[in-house]
Amino acid sequence: MNAISQSDLAAGELKVVGRLVDASNATLFAEIVLNADSELNPKVIYKPIAGERPLWDFPVSTLANREYAAYLLSNLAGFNLVPNTVLREGPFGKGMVQEWIDVDETVDVITFGQSEDSKLRSMALFDAIINNTDRKYGHLLITEKKSVYGCDHGVTFHEEDKLRTVLWQFSGMQFKSDEQEKLAKSLEVIAQPEFLELLSEAEINAAKIRISRLIKDGKFPYPNPNWPAVPWPPV
Repeated sequence: MNAISQSDLAAGELKVVGRLVDASNATLFAEIVLNADSELNPKVIYKPIAGERPLWDFPVSTLANREYAAYLLSNLAGFNLVPNTVLREGPFGKGMVQEWIDVDETVDVITFGQSEDSKLRSMALFDAIINNTDRKYGHLLITEKKSVYGCDHGVTFHEEDKLRTVLWQFSGMQFKSDEQEKLAKSLEVIAQPEFLELLSEAEINAAKIRISRLIKDGKFPYPNPNWPAVPWPPV
């Protein structure tokens, strides 16, 4: 993977190369054209808003905003778990554009995803904060350098508690001091004005309540007995 800056991601020419056919929404494989040698152009994922399928429990045409909001919170609160992401215009209209992550194909993501690796623990906390309703094993990206990223954050920040994840192995564990610090930082970050351009006021208030509850409880949440705990399919 060729690293790409946020400015290049936002301003470089976006050229669609193909499509990820297994995705439920229009998910296009593209590159940012920075020079004449296409082999050096950074690869990205482009999800145009026009290709989003309506969902019964999320407002229409909001998934790209939620993907970017997840990136912003991850970046500003110090999680650094979401690849570089922007909202921008592209060949099929405005959408989410995210840095492509090359994964280590030798890693069994299901086996890794059931471990108590510290990076997974950080991901589990992040998901609880953003109310991720779709953390599948396939949404965990492990690089050859053993960095861990998460992708597909379009169904997050719902007003109701809808956490669905495969990362329940940390349930009930007490938060460490650095995790408490990230929670406090997240509560500060979600109040910043840029989130009002991405989420509704009610969704932001719900996030504040959710984070405050996590701080008060002092431990990882347990599955909601009134809501499916694991996304389907889980991979």
